[in-house]
Amino acid sequence: MLPASTVARSRMLRQEAGEPERRLWRALREALPEAKFRRKVPFGPYHADFCSHAARLIIEVDGDDHALKPERDAARTRFLQHEGYDVIRFANADVMTNLDGVVASIGARLANKQKGRP
Repeated sequence: MLPASTVARSRMLRQEAGEPERRLWRALREALPEAKFRRKVPFGPYHADFCSHAARLIIEVDGDDHALKPERDAARTRFLQHEGYDVIRFANADVMTNLDGVVASIGARLANKQKGRP
């Protein structure tokens, strides 16, 4: 059972999601419903933007501020990988300007994972 503060933070993060995350969420639900992605899933001290537990895949949508903190993102990715998840990162700009390409890339990763490829 998660602490109430973690559940409340997840809920707040979902409500305050930016436009790139909202667009990707709609696209994932339409294009890849079988993956059953969830939003703002808590993992230790982190909240993954999107997570498919069945596929063991996490999608992170990075804003401009992420370029200023690459070591923080690297630590986060290592933690999530240690939990047994693959992590894919996309910039906000990619989601906003090439949503179809982002979804296709995620779909290809899911297909490869189903075939046992990394």
